[in-house]
Amino acid sequence: MLTSSVNVLAVRPEDLSLLTTPGTVAVSGDLVLVSIATPDLDSNTYRGGLHRVFPDGTTMPWTHGDRDNAQRISPDGRSVAFLRVAGKSKPQLYVMPVDGGEPRRLTDLPLGAGAPVWSPDSTRIAFVARVPEAGRYGTTDDGPEAEAPRRITRLDYRVDDVGFLADRRSRLHVVDLDGTVSELTDGSHDVSDPAWLDDSTLVFVAPRDLGAVETLHSDLYTVPAAGGEVSLLVRGAGETSMPFVAGTSLYWLGTDFTGIDAVARNHGLWKAPLDGSASPVRLTDVETVDVERLSGQPVADAEGVLLVVRNRGALELRRIPFDGGPGEVLTGSEAAVRSFATDGSTVVAVVSTPDSPGQVEFVGTGVRTAFSSVPARRVVELSGSASDGYPVHGWLVLPDGEGPHPVVLAVHGGPFMYHSWGFFDEAQVYATAGYAVVLPNPRGSAGYGQSHGQAVIGRFGTVDVDDVLSVLDVALARPDCDAERVGVMGGSYGGFMTSWLSAHHGERFKAAWSERAVNAWDSFSGSSDIGYFFTDAYCGTDPEAHRVMSPLTYVEKINLPFAVVHSEQDWRCPLEQAQRMFVALKRRGVEAEMLIFPGEGHELTRSGQPRHRKQRFDAVLEWWGRYLKS
Repeated sequence: MLTSSVNVLAVRPEDLSLLTTPGTVAVSGDLVLVSIATPDLDSNTYRGGLHRVFPDGTTMPWTHGDRDNAQRISPDGRSVAFLRVAGKSKPQLYVMPVDGGEPRRLTDLPLGAGAPVWSPDSTRIAFVARVPEAGRYGTTDDGPEAEAPRRITRLDYRVDDVGFLADRRSRLHVVDLDGTVSELTDGSHDVSDPAWLDDSTLVFVAPRDLGAVETLHSDLYTVPAAGGEVSLLVRGAGETSMPFVAGTSLYWLGTDFTGIDAVARNHGLWKAPLDGSASPVRLTDVETVDVERLSGQPVADAEGVLLVVRNRGALELRRIPFDGGPGEVLTGSEAAVRSFATDGSTVVAVVSTPDSPGQVEFVGTGVRTAFSSVPARRVVELSGSASDGYPVHGWLVLPDGEGPHPVVLAVHGGPFMYHSWGFFDEAQVYATAGYAVVLPNPRGSAGYGQSHGQAVIGRFGTVDVDDVLSVLDVALARPDCDAERVGVMGGSYGGFMTSWLSAHHGERFKAAWSERAVNAWDSFSGSSDIGYFFTDAYCGTDPEAHRVMSPLTYVEKINLPFAVVHSEQDWRCPLEQAQRMFVALKRRGVEAEMLIFPGEGHELTRSGQPRHRKQRFDAVLEWWGRYLKS
């Protein structure tokens, strides 16, 4: 059933440099600042400063750095702190007056600074930064080959897109406006998400028992802003993040689990009194409300807590009452709220729609400001039923013309992630090139209830496959989609699904593009940064179950042309996952190719170097042109 559509026009690989995407937003009085980012293919980096947005929707540049973001306006409304990246250097913290003047740099840290958090009295800024051991990570003129070996004694020793951890733990810092920096934690454990309890005390997130042993649990701790002992404030029920104070209560986002059973858990809003007089309470329903942390820190206004909820592909900005509930949707229906801020009665959000990477919306006024971009192709919503009667949902991005068009089935990663109502550059590029792109959210995805997300635990390759193929069938029932010319692609979990479908339903596809995939759970367990818990949490502990749920087990069934695509420095789904699949296919004589991107990690398609992103798009279109256009 088709329930809605958006009529629009075209995105080509070379148009990456035309995609201006708004990021973080801040508001104080009539001052609204948004960060923007645009890929620069010539310099092979991202550029963009802060722009001021006026209530009538007009804009003007406010800073002129290579890349300025994470802006925060001081509580007294007099200063703005933000991160500035010059070229490919590390981000450093800057501050400048609201009424104009030159930005002043406050930090010069070898690995850069994290997002600023103003003290209530506007005199200091807290932030998190990784501090390298002496002699490592550019602290001397010698290269990495001159560094001493790393002694590793824990399972949680590295993470994708960051690297090794023990020799550069994240530490909590405070900087005065004169540039005096103080470290408040000693690097014996990682810290994140600082917030001010008051002018003299900070709260932050750290692993359970300050990371004494490997754990997926995290708690809330305090430390005096002038330095001193770290103290436990709140013991979380699972994972805790993004604490903040409103009135006499502490709020945060969190999950609830035991052991390693942390996967596919909805994040909810939690609350506890600052004086410790009562136990923490979850304010949102565990099954139906899943908070999207990627959209930013929740904030309180006079009526409740503003946050973003994942709901059937929409990222809805909601106001949750202080005593809990599902909340009122302020904006984001059939859209994706990427960031938001509030001051007094003014609520501002960056909203992505099927035809726009992002617009700044003054919520409740109807005013939206769009930045320069490119026109997009038409998107329609798909819904139907799987073979067991379970409802399925997704989208179809269509090229111009009546068709029938060749079809690309694109499966998202995660699996506890989603395709959304927001702008998706990949689908737009493929549709511009003439392909109808099917975007399913099968069981295992986020935003459809926690039970939907957990339906694939111990069952990879079962109900998720049924849902993916059922959404594809809804699309193929349309006269503008060619059921005889279908390809399948995806990254991470989507790469897993591509490999699995190629083995078990290969007759339905002309070719496959499997990217940064999990192909074998046995080696993933020991090589991925999260493999030591993720495999057991999703697949169980039985090696035979791992084998049964591994696409590589069925490689002898894959006979269609198969592209194995990976990043050389991917530590989430390590390169060996690609190598094992490629070698197995080539030894069988399958028409297979392997494409490896140097210097990239797991996030290549979203935040990789602009030239690599364009080169990847070129390669994808060449592949589908070879097998679907004829």
